[in-house]
Amino acid sequence: MTAKHPMIPFPVIVRAADGDIEAVNQIVRHYSGFIASRSMRPMKDEYGNTHMVVDETLRRRMETRLITKILSFEIREPK
Repeated sequence: MTAKHPMIPFPVIVRAADGDIEAVNQIVRHYSGFIASRSMRPMKDEYGNTHMVVDETLRRRMETRLITKILSFEIREPK
């Protein structure tokens, strides 16, 4: 099975879990397309046409949840 998108390198995950802002931003950028696609909502314009647009409030909430989970992530050493 081949991956369409490259995985986030493990050292970046470790740095992000330790609170490195650049590493956290790199992970958020990695998932930004997925978050935007999951934040799409139908909206009607003034003519009654329906368009799919990114719900910015939902997108920000998803990004905030991702950052919270990154910072609470614990990496344990193998025994």
